[in-house]
Amino acid sequence: MGNSSVKSFSIFHTLTIKASEDKVFDAVSDPRHLVNWWPQRCTGSPKLGSIYNFYFSEEYDWFGKVVSVDPKKSFHIKMTESDQDWNPTTFGFELEESGEKVVVKFSHTNWPACNEHFKIASYCWAILLQGLKSYIEKGIIVPFEERE
Repeated sequence: MGNSSVKSFSIFHTLTIKASEDKVFDAVSDPRHLVNWWPQRCTGSPKLGSIYNFYFSEEYDWFGKVVSVDPKKSFHIKMTESDQDWNPTTFGFELEESGEKVVVKFSHTNWPACNEHFKIASYCWAILLQGLKSYIEKGIIVPFEERE
């Protein structure tokens, strides 16, 4: 077809959370909040170039670098040490205040293949983002062992 560009795949989810931009931004960028809905342990700070460690288990002890951050508005991490499928990827959040709510636009881009891992990750992100919403709105913390 004459298109020589490298093909990649992306995951997108949009959800609305009843909270302030501050609260949502902290929940997606502050390790003290991230551990309540995503990794088992986490370190890093929401500053450009900061390295985050996302620890899920000994086998899944991953790292990423903050590639864009705008307090209360957006936060994106490019994976640096994970696995073959995740390493080329960048995930992040765009936040938009809408009255008493925040519209969260999540993306996880640059997947090398639309394989089983990609499809499982897309499903898992949807479940995790529901957990994020429940955590922010209701203070519900799903135990790590029960997260997707």
